[in-house]
Formats: sequence, structure tokens, C-alpha cells
Amino acid sequence: MLRRLAAALLIALALPVAAFQLPTLKVSELPPEARETLRLIDAAGPFPYKRDGIVFQNRERRLPQQDRGYYREYTVETPGLSHRGARRIVTGGRPPAAYYYTADHYKSFRRIER
Repeated sequence: MLRRLAAALLIALALPVAAFQLPTLKVSELPPEARETLRLIDAAGPFPYKRDGIVFQNRERRLPQQDRGYYREYTVETPGLSHRGARRIVTGGRPPAAYYYTADHYKSFRRIER
């Protein structure tokens, strides 16, 4: 059992970054609220939510593995909701070099082409 687990771990660690080929979308395809969030990220705020800019830990491992602190998350407002909702933009790097959009609270991501 331990050998199988070790073998599975070695295979998982050997997966190339290409295994994370995510679907992409253009900025023009984002909802207007996401385009506004991108504008705020580019301007370094101010952000409407206290938790905007916190470290995204990638616990779900839906994004390429990086060191802790590489990813940051930002709220994309959802019209009609009185809370943060499920939509987010996650950036990678400081300054951001990668941008990802999720409409379903981290269940899936699309890479934003900028």
C-alpha cells in the first residue's frame, strides 16, 4: 500500500505544467464586473471588500502549483447579491503575471488572456 502511494505521488509530482492547460477567455468576454475588478487590480485598489488581495492557497489544486503567497484573490461583484458571491479573479505573481477567473467559487478556472 505504501509503495502504491509513493508511486502515485511520484507520478503526480512529475506531471508537467502543461497538465494545467486551462481554457482561456479574453478580457472582452468577462462580465463587466470582472473587468472592473481587473481595473482595480491594475490600479492597486482601493478594493470594495476587506478580503480582496488575500493569499489564495490553491487548496483545490486547480491552478499550477506555486509557492505559498504566489496567488492572490479578488472579489468580482455579482449583481443582486448582498454578499461576496462566488465569482473571483485570482492573480499569480507580484506584480501579477497571470490572471484567472472563476464563476463557481474555485471549482473551475479560466485563464484570462491579457
